[in-house]
Amino acid sequence: MPRAARVKPENAVYHIIIKSISEVYLFNNNCDKDDYISIMKHYQTIYKFRVYAYCFMSNHAHFIIDPNGADISKIMHSINFKFAMTFNKKYKREGPLFKDRFKSKIIHSDRYLLLASAYIHKNPMAINQYKSCPEKYKYSSLSTYLGLKKDPFKIVEEDFIMTLLNDNVKKSRKQYLFLLFGNDELLEKELKIEDNKTEYKSEKTLLVRNFNPMDIINFIASKLQINKIKLHIKNHRDYTKARALAALLMRSLCDFRCKDICEILGNITQSRVSTLCTMGANIIKEDNKFKDIIYDFISLHSA
Repeated sequence: MPRAARVKPENAVYHIIIKSISEVYLFNNNCDKDDYISIMKHYQTIYKFRVYAYCFMSNHAHFIIDPNGADISKIMHSINFKFAMTFNKKYKREGPLFKDRFKSKIIHSDRYLLLASAYIHKNPMAINQYKSCPEKYKYSSLSTYLGLKKDPFKIVEEDFIMTLLNDNVKKSRKQYLFLLFGNDELLEKELKIEDNKTEYKSEKTLLVRNFNPMDIINFIASKLQINKIKLHIKNHRDYTKARALAALLMRSLCDFRCKDICEILGNITQSRVSTLCTMGANIIKEDNKFKDIIYDFISLHSA
């Protein structure tokens, strides 16, 4: 029987849970967690989604993710598929790594958002050495919530949830501690409320994902001062950067799959499009000239 499509309101924020199959640890060590985080950061560059909380355990991980107008299924499939390939190659194994698809619950209120973040941050307390000090666990965003240190992985925006408690930073952190060390049974009960699929608005401007790909082609050609026809030339090193940036913007802002980008650029494989998207993401991260190129395009075409 085919899987039912997920209900995905445009403005939804999600509590995401990923789990490995029963006989395999998802993260054998910290290096595996670092690999997943690196892949997540890569796709943040492409899709511009927001992470509000995270915690990595041995056989599962929790996230609160605001897709920011992107498709949550595409985001999680991209991350998990890449990680599974990396993991299987690293450990010389074959077959599935994840248990089914990722689990997701739509966050339907500020209260649920706070409770979900607390539930996520309590996970390390199942480990003896962190039972009374979960904030010391490296692979959780709790220490950032409490102001003990900045997020070492630079993937989380903790202030969005913390300001729901109090505009005063010190007071909000104190209140969050009460929430964190509160009644476990009550927390579990609250989180088991049936998800009614209502929409939770993050009150942040979402990225539009339905731009015309030809506008992107024209924009990139103008930005790099080349003839737009050059973007359709295969295997020409002089135009690889332009093609990479065009592929990245189409993946990010047209809600395109690699197959769709193949049709726009022409005479190119899906594998090559995937490589170009990776190159485009690296260009944005490494070259200050292009770091804001996605927002530059949006500001030019959203009037």
